[in-house]
Amino acid sequence: MSSPAGSPPRTIRVVAAVLEDDGKYLITQRRATAVLPLMWEFPGGRVELGETDVQALKREVLHRLGADIEVGKLISFVSHPYEHYVVDLFLYECRLLGDKIEPRAVTAYKWVASAEFDQYPFTPADEASMNKLLGVS
Repeated sequence: MSSPAGSPPRTIRVVAAVLEDDGKYLITQRRATAVLPLMWEFPGGRVELGETDVQALKREVLHRLGADIEVGKLISFVSHPYEHYVVDLFLYECRLLGDKIEPRAVTAYKWVASAEFDQYPFTPADEASMNKLLGVS
């Protein structure tokens, strides 16, 4: 869905969880039927109308991974233009509550060291966030 001629593209607010354990980060693979199929990303999703970032992040991680999280501080923000819209991606430092992960709305998940990120095709917005986090230009 594109915006009418001359109007700015719509902006979608997205939140993602940076979950770290012993130097490794939790990443998830999008479903084959999703936009940007089978690409990797930090777990999260779209903020719905009337939701706070924290509410959206808890809902999305529960929906995708069956896991409860504690949401910490905002650690990164990038605005990334796609063809028909702009994604404003907010990354939050989070902590897994318990050790149960039951993937539901993702193809796969992995714990990966930051040095291995380049082995996974990330969505453009997530890649821009990672580069910012890791100080890569």
